Amino acid sequence: MSNPSIVCQQCKEPLQLDASLVDLAPSAYDTIIASLPPRSSSTHARHATDTEKLEQLSAPSSVKEVWKKSTSSVAPLSPKAQGKQPQINSLSPNDSFVLLQDSVVHHTPSVSTPLRAKKGSIKAKGLTSPAPVSKPPEPVAPHPPPLSHHLRSTVRLFNLISSRTDIDHPLCAECTQVLLVSLQRQLDETKKERDGYIAFEKEVRKERERESQGLSKEEAEKKIEKLKLDEQLAIKQLKEAEKERQQLDEELRILEQEEKMLELDEASFWRNHNDNILATDQQTAQLATLRAAYAADSVVLEKLERTNVYNDAFCIGHDGVFGTINGLRLGRVPGVPVEWAEINAAWGQTLLLLHTIARKLDYKFESYRLIPMGSFSRIERTAGDKASYELYGSGHMGRLLHNRRFDFGMVAFIDCLKSLIDYIKSQDPSVDFPHQISKDKIGDVSIKLQFNQEEAWTRSLRHVLLALKICLKWATNGVNG
Repeated sequence: MSNPSIVCQQCKEPLQLDASLVDLAPSAYDTIIASLPPRSSSTHARHATDTEKLEQLSAPSSVKEVWKKSTSSVAPLSPKAQGKQPQINSLSPNDSFVLLQDSVVHHTPSVSTPLRAKKGSIKAKGLTSPAPVSKPPEPVAPHPPPLSHHLRSTVRLFNLISSRTDIDHPLCAECTQVLLVSLQRQLDETKKERDGYIAFEKEVRKERERESQGLSKEEAEKKIEKLKLDEQLAIKQLKEAEKERQQLDEELRILEQEEKMLELDEASFWRNHNDNILATDQQTAQLATLRAAYAADSVVLEKLERTNVYNDAFCIGHDGVFGTINGLRLGRVPGVPVEWAEINAAWGQTLLLLHTIARKLDYKFESYRLIPMGSFSRIERTAGDKASYELYGSGHMGRLLHNRRFDFGMVAFIDCLKSLIDYIKSQDPSVDFPHQISKDKIGDVSIKLQFNQEEAWTRSLRHVLLALKICLKWATNGVNG
């Protein structure tokens, strides 16, 4: 069981007293007191440092250097060991405690210790124990309890040990271990100091023997000459070292300038790098925008490529026996009255389609000029009499001359159509036209209306529209690839 009144004088932890100390017999107590070292104040002389001791000796400098080398290999304590170093009392010259060597005190950290009472008295946790020298012990109770009696005896024993040594007692096991390490180190230092003194003594004896023998004049001159040569060599080496130092200083200055230039270049490089990164990001964003626009435009283009405006502008089909263009019937048959206004408008669209195909193919007719004018379209001859033929008719049988000119206009139309078909076949022989054109006939029927049956005329007009549809398909698809 630990007693709160007894604590370690280093780490202030409560200690548990050993039974051998609690029940210590008076004879054993006297034996311990007798074994303690006597009080002495002569250790104050140890405060003088080793350097001061060495300077006080009358010995050559070479001998002193040997002694310094022999004692300079002592390693200091580690910071951890210094932290656990037991506290050494700092006493006045009037105290009779023995002080540690000055070198040990320098490595010992300053930690607050319990205040030791002067002139033999000590206070520890409210307990006062008399010192064994100055004063007689204080009177105690006539019948003290056994524990209090043994406690005071133990404290008195610790005070005696503390007064005869350099360490405050009691100590715990850990602090005791650190103390042992410190004492072992002091022992090693003392051994090295002893070896240094032995070496010092040997060198002193050798020096004295050498001085007793003395040097001859020749030896002294040789030694002086050797020292002069050594001096000259040392001066030369010093000059070379100074010169080398100046060169190194100049190189250092140049390197510092180069370093500054490199720092400026590096800063400029990083600025340019950042600018390039920003420009790259902007270009990447622009490229993404252009790619998106290109994709959208490609879709629109593909849609437009699939769209044929000519097919929308000139829709060729059929309505029963009639061929139609843009919904207008071209021809007449008995029993189906088709107005001439519709027929004339269909011929106007047919002529406009032939003119459009020729212009798209950049083809020019040699003998005729097409003049599309809706329901009143016509064809003019560019050679010969330069006659103009109307491409529209009427239902009046009395206008035979007009109907004749209408027949000449239709013959001129299929003549222009034949020349366009021949041009297309010259460009692409694979194009096949089912109906051949010869003079006024297309296929096996005549294009003329006079002296012809309406069914045959209507069939010939249907052949004309089929040929135009083939020409339009080739012009819009074959030429564009």
